[in-house]
Amino acid sequence: MKIAVLGGGNGSFAAAGDFALQGHDVRLWRRDADAVAAHCRAGSRIAIKDAKGRHDVQLALVTTDIAEAVRGTELILCPAPAFAQHDIAAQLAPHLRDGQVMFLPPATFGSMIFAKAAHDAGNHAAVAFAETGTLPWLTRKHGPFEVAITIRAKRLPVGVFPLKDATRALDVIGRAFPGVVEPCGDALSGALMNAGPIIHPPLIVMNAGPIEHFFERWDIHKEGTQAAIRRVTDALDAERIAVREGFGYGPPHFPLAHHYAKQGEEWMYGRGSHDRLTDSGDWRERIVLTEHRYMREDLRLGLSFLVSAAELAGIETPLAKSFLAIGGAICGEDFMRNGRTLQSLGLGGLDRAGLQALLREGFLR
Repeated sequence: MKIAVLGGGNGSFAAAGDFALQGHDVRLWRRDADAVAAHCRAGSRIAIKDAKGRHDVQLALVTTDIAEAVRGTELILCPAPAFAQHDIAAQLAPHLRDGQVMFLPPATFGSMIFAKAAHDAGNHAAVAFAETGTLPWLTRKHGPFEVAITIRAKRLPVGVFPLKDATRALDVIGRAFPGVVEPCGDALSGALMNAGPIIHPPLIVMNAGPIEHFFERWDIHKEGTQAAIRRVTDALDAERIAVREGFGYGPPHFPLAHHYAKQGEEWMYGRGSHDRLTDSGDWRERIVLTEHRYMREDLRLGLSFLVSAAELAGIETPLAKSFLAIGGAICGEDFMRNGRTLQSLGLGGLDRAGLQALLREGFLR
């Protein structure tokens, strides 16, 4: 299968390398011209390290030309951070073609950003947009063209926009991720599976003091994951699940508690994934409190979106609102005003029935 991967971070390199390892024809696009030139000089290859050893794979193309990257592809995958989505969506919008599937893992309702960008650009190609609850790889880059994959996802709940195209979209995504894709309905359902805005805000906010103590390197998932924080995480996750139920979405809801459990129902990364993450040492890093992705993406964008959706569903989210207020105070910014909401996505004029009709049928041409 021909696959385009957009972005130059950990997830994009894991995706490009892993797809090439499976035998797919992979094109990697990124904006950094110097990095692309260096990658091309190095042979457009990626080294993957995983539990089975080291693998050296060849990409079909590494380019700064997004039209060239996506031309003729069946699947376009963009695991870039949510705060990069508007810019990438605007660049991609004119180049989408009938039959393509755009997959964002995860996305904070970014599927709507990409779909709306294409619609607003006058591109009415029959494209399906989808998102899931986590990045399909626990991964970190170990060098400019080398990536370590600690875990590959075992279960990926996927929501599709428009829902009427779900069968086709899930077939394409399933060929890239055989045996792990689980339909969860429309794109809002997929967005409300996102684990990042649940696990990361308590870690970054409740560990603010130790983080600003300027430890040279610190694993927030190890030293920062204490029993009190886990209790708060579970309570915040209960708000997410209540919002899902408020929109009428049924189980499985993939409660985050299963990520930490050593038995019971498998979570997205399977059992024992938290221990494997911390044992890898790849998340021991220097954290700048006000700049880290957990603050700027998962808290600022992820929780503002959750609160916005909750308001439409008539569900109270006191913990999510509290983390938005505290995180915003830490950064000197109004996270709810400047975050991601249904209003900021251009959907504020829709009531619940109108939003759900849009999710089913897509934009009118």
